[in-house]
Amino acid sequence: MGTIVPTSRTPDVLRELGARLKTLRLRQNLRVKDLAARAGVGARTIDRVEAGHSVGTDTLVRIMRGLGRLQAFEALIPPPEPSPYEIEQMRGKPRQRASRRTPPPERLS
Repeated sequence: MGTIVPTSRTPDVLRELGARLKTLRLRQNLRVKDLAARAGVGARTIDRVEAGHSVGTDTLVRIMRGLGRLQAFEALIPPPEPSPYEIEQMRGKPRQRASRRTPPPERLS
């Protein structure tokens, strides 16, 4: 297996990703048609991905779900952290004093 670096060409990245997906499939002892059935795609699609051809994002998500590796997208594209401004907005102003309004009297039953 190779390494993906910022200077890698797109076809090289696709081939590497395909090889990694194939390794994941084989480690789970899955045949192409079994993964295709799990993922809801055609066996030819799995063959094409593993060979380094481009596929749509929805197809990649289906394949990763079929491999039980959907959570890998969390590391790939983590949710953005709030900016300092957003943190300040969420915090709001701290209370300085209690309000003057008196609570309504409690009713006795």
